[in-house]
Amino acid sequence: MRLIEAGGPFPYAKDGVVFGNRERLLPRHPRGYYHEYTVPTPRLRDRGARPIVCGGPKQQIGECYYSDDHYASFKRIVE
Repeated sequence: MRLIEAGGPFPYAKDGVVFGNRERLLPRHPRGYYHEYTVPTPRLRDRGARPIVCGGPKQQIGECYYSDDHYASFKRIVE
């Protein structure tokens, strides 16, 4: 979360890309509202399947969600 708030630097090139919400599990917003970020998975060298998705402008962490099952469900992150 600190890296997202700081705007990086991120360890993966795709961190910060637009998340399309195709699953429609998050509240509906126009395309480009959500961005996704990597949560490293132990023992994996790739991005794994545990993203954080934040809504609004980049570097905003007010509306973020976590998925531990590769986008099948999301939990709101409350700070």
